[in-house]
Amino acid sequence: MGSLQTNPPKLVREPLKKGISIDHLEYVDVTPIIGREYPTASLKEMLDAPNADEQLRDLAITICERGVVFFRAPQDDLSVDEQKHITDMLGKLTGRPAENGLHVHPLYNDPNNLPMADGTTDKHIYVINSEAQKKLYATMKDRPAATEPKDLGREWHSDSLFETCPSDFSFLRMQSTPPSGGDTLWVSGYEMYDRLSRPYQRFLESLTATCAQPVFKSACEKGGYSVMSPRGSPLNVDFEFAPQHPVVRTHPVTGWKSLFAGVGLHVSRIDEVTSYEDYMIREYVMRIITRNHDSIARMHWTRGACAIWSNVCTLHAATPDTHLVEGVRTGVRASGIGEVPYLDPASTGRREALGLPKF
Repeated sequence: MGSLQTNPPKLVREPLKKGISIDHLEYVDVTPIIGREYPTASLKEMLDAPNADEQLRDLAITICERGVVFFRAPQDDLSVDEQKHITDMLGKLTGRPAENGLHVHPLYNDPNNLPMADGTTDKHIYVINSEAQKKLYATMKDRPAATEPKDLGREWHSDSLFETCPSDFSFLRMQSTPPSGGDTLWVSGYEMYDRLSRPYQRFLESLTATCAQPVFKSACEKGGYSVMSPRGSPLNVDFEFAPQHPVVRTHPVTGWKSLFAGVGLHVSRIDEVTSYEDYMIREYVMRIITRNHDSIARMHWTRGACAIWSNVCTLHAATPDTHLVEGVRTGVRASGIGEVPYLDPASTGRREALGLPKF
């Protein structure tokens, strides 16, 4: 008697398939694993096309597969409202919760919040400025002066991980750049997961991490202003900045597993393990990043260039070296809000899904 055939487990969400609407665009993959650069493409032309939604959907799926995409040609004809619209539509066209929209920075009410270049502010736009954080967090309680080199491993993060519903897509447009420095790096969460041994994959899949960010409460209290609420989702409210997220999550668009909340700026501790175990796990995850630079895409910013990335399957880190040169690095970023992170037991790693070799 032949063996009984069993159907493979069904994913919570069926992965989306990319169409051909943007196949005409010139591109180069930054590395075989992560990143894609469009050297000449125009986001404005994409928006004005008769099949704009189809192109944005295919762009969104491409971002979810590649982790991050760069638009190198200056996107000077794109308005801030159009940047926000693109960011919002990337999530809407790929099935995020209908009630969710663009993120609002918790400290938007801070009087030190920097305006955009035209002197206005927008609650859905975060102004990136190499001097901005010094002013924005000026009302926080004093921190001791640095006595040793900064640990740049702390720079790695996924946007708004401190929210119950974190960011799905982020869109950063650089408006001015210093003569050198200020590069941003992205690492593939898919590849970080695939570099783990199977026993370690199962172990990390069993864990959650508390992603607390108490600095927002202390900044509001010290500055005497209210926190922004809600923030892109009815679940992101008040001072609820300590969600527990899965260390490994499933990307709802691709169906691939990604190492998500194991390290970085917003991860305060791995849950239900001892302090030393927490330290070891996070040091090991950081070691995966530092040992595998083939999993990293690096953006050297030029004026007007853009990056759009999926926070579900990447961590990113800005390089804080612009204080060594004259000039300020400034840009505007919009971020969408996705679903509550989850791990689908029916999902697989990227390499397994694509039939790629393990190593």
